[in-house]
Amino acid sequence: MQPQLYILTGGSRGMGLAMARQLLAQGHSLITIARTRNAELDALASQHSATLEQWQHDLADPAPAALQLKQWFAACQSDRFSQLVLINNAGVIPPIAPLSESDWTAVSQALRVGLEAPMLLTAAFLKATQGWAVPRKVLNVSSGLGRRALASQATYCAAKAGMDNFSLSVALDEAQKPNGAKICALAPGVIDTDMQVQLRSASAQAFPDVERFAQLKASGSLTSAEEAGARVLGWLERPDFGQTVIADVRHA
Repeated sequence: MQPQLYILTGGSRGMGLAMARQLLAQGHSLITIARTRNAELDALASQHSATLEQWQHDLADPAPAALQLKQWFAACQSDRFSQLVLINNAGVIPPIAPLSESDWTAVSQALRVGLEAPMLLTAAFLKATQGWAVPRKVLNVSSGLGRRALASQATYCAAKAGMDNFSLSVALDEAQKPNGAKICALAPGVIDTDMQVQLRSASAQAFPDVERFAQLKASGSLTSAEEAGARVLGWLERPDFGQTVIADVRHA
């Protein structure tokens, strides 16, 4: 059988790393895009005879990554894979504070990683593969914070709300094409990652909801990165993937 190709951002840690592990264990071809290389993934790829490329890019400057993706597809045979999947997973939270007290550089970097990079990579992916006669999917890892705002989270909330809405717009674009890609912005639930550590470690003065996030950890309400990654990858296998563009794994 022809392999499936997955392109995954933020695959070096957290839920992204969990998804990368699972994809390699299943023998899929995988391209990760992250700032750092992960030696564990190289070993897993060898163990499972899976094809892995790790591209090192800082997605706060996303254009070089999008250009590499475009050029990679231009050099690739269109019948090499049975399915093409782009997972825009990377995201960052700038130092937690009201917007009026935020560092402008950190705000700009977080928006570029969380919104500009997914848009440019999606544009490159769709343009480069538009003539390929195989299923194409884009899964944007969104968040409940893009749909319900919190204080001191203006940047992250804005990035995820923007991700949701650009997904809706792209879905309309692709619906007009004979072999249009399917797209979904999926909230993966509340996950036990470094981002959660950052939220519950903030001061109550900087982040009024800090106690709520501390309680999520204390009560065992957080999903492991491995379980959350499995749910996200499982969503990609749904026969109705893309019919609901704005989705949440908790509302399956």
